[in-house]
Parts: sequence; C-alpha cells; structure tokens
Amino acid sequence: MANPAPKQEQPWFVYLIRTKSNALYCGITNDVAKRFATHQQGKGAKALRGKGPLQLVWQQPAADKSQAAKIEYHIKQFTKLKKEHLVTRQGVVSLEDS
Repeated sequence: MANPAPKQEQPWFVYLIRTKSNALYCGITNDVAKRFATHQQGKGAKALRGKGPLQLVWQQPAADKSQAAKIEYHIKQFTKLKKEHLVTRQGVVSLEDS
C-alpha cells in the first residue's frame, strides 16, 4: 500500500474589511473569498453582523496560520490612520513594522 501524499498546507491570508460606518475589521483565513462571503451573509465574526454593506479592501498572504495570526495582531495595534494608509497604498506588513 502506497503512502498517502503529505497534506499540503493551504496558504493563509490576513485581510481588512470596511464596514458601512467606515470601520476596518482585520481577520485571517485560508480562503478569502469564502470567508468574505460568510461575513456578507451575517455569519462569522459578530463584530461585522449588521454592519454591511461590507467591502474587502486589503489582503496579504502569509507563510502559515501562525504568521497570519502574528500579522493580524500587529495590524490590530495600528492606529486607524495607519490602517487607512495600508489600504490606500495596498502595502505589505512585515513583523518588523511598528
């Protein structure tokens, strides 16, 4: 019996969603389109329920779930202005940014 192929880890992403009140929500996922659709249906994060229409305004790939979570935490420490610059410039966040 042949050994099964090693499970290939899916890429992870960090993303920002803009709500109708102009707030920015940060999250992580391994399927951005599916997660955004879940948010639009009012499922998933309670912070986004009833806050639509929603816009996916920024996303960045990460090496794995751990790195995505670290980048997410880092972004959540940003001021609103710094998050807006990230969206406007479609920048990349490294863990060395502060």
